[in-house]
Amino acid sequence: MSSNELKDRIQWPKNILVCEVGPRDGLQNEEKTLTVEQKVELIDRYVQAGAKIIEIGSFVHPKAVPQMADTDEVAKRIKRAAGVEYRALVLNIKGLQRAEAAGIQKAKLTVSASRAHSLSNLNRTPEEAVRGFEECAAYAAARGMTLSGAISTAFGCSMEGKVPLEQVISVIEAFQEIGVKELSLSDTTGMANPQQVYEYSLRVKEQFPDVIWNLHFHDTRGMGLANVMAGMMAGIVRYDSCFAGLGGCPFAPGASGNIATEDLVHMCHEMGIETGYDLDGIISIGRYVQQLIGHDTSSAILKAGKSCDIVKKQK
Repeated sequence: MSSNELKDRIQWPKNILVCEVGPRDGLQNEEKTLTVEQKVELIDRYVQAGAKIIEIGSFVHPKAVPQMADTDEVAKRIKRAAGVEYRALVLNIKGLQRAEAAGIQKAKLTVSASRAHSLSNLNRTPEEAVRGFEECAAYAAARGMTLSGAISTAFGCSMEGKVPLEQVISVIEAFQEIGVKELSLSDTTGMANPQQVYEYSLRVKEQFPDVIWNLHFHDTRGMGLANVMAGMMAGIVRYDSCFAGLGGCPFAPGASGNIATEDLVHMCHEMGIETGYDLDGIISIGRYVQQLIGHDTSSAILKAGKSCDIVKKQK
């Protein structure tokens, strides 16, 4: 089979949309808490490097996630660029009200697809947890705010193993009932595999064609970018990633960092898939992030450099 025949068989997207979640999902797990000024600088620089969606932080109780205690101030001080979506995570109506007061018009709600995980942490089933957001949905609708939903442990949970697709669909239906039209399937524990991602992605796209779909992968077991490939093959074109590959989840023991934005962008650019990012720019920011937090990270590109750089050195 020729290379052209292979290209015809696999329809790779011409471009994808990469959301930078580093300011929230990356920094919330770091022992060192960055200053407001440092967070604002990272957000502004990432937008300059091409980010069109950026998760600036979370409006949660400071005792729960102390690294996010200053999100209100960060939100007020960032430079708002035209055409860029600045979003934040909220867990309840108080968080949503704080987001609104700080000028954030897009908020993300999160619920675990795992029944065991949800019952253990919230004493509610996943469906009950989503219905608990009805007040947030009504508040957002009345004030012109937009809500998205993240379904964590969508592929697997350390408490119950593989999460059945039918359980994920039940949570999707609950989000639909409260009017949330943008959803993310999140591999919080890094247990997803490419075949599973492909099957789940095809099914939800077919069953819920009006939903805007995102995928969020952690690289806990080295399958993060392979899972992105599977998602792209299934037609998903929106992905979360994190500068320098930071992250994890304070409520999911053992979960390692997110896929690194510079690794994802490098892979896509090598494949001829556009992302809108300045790769050299985000590599520079990734190295700066490592300096700020004081340790190396899992990012492959920050360790090895771009493929074209190696070729240039050999010549």
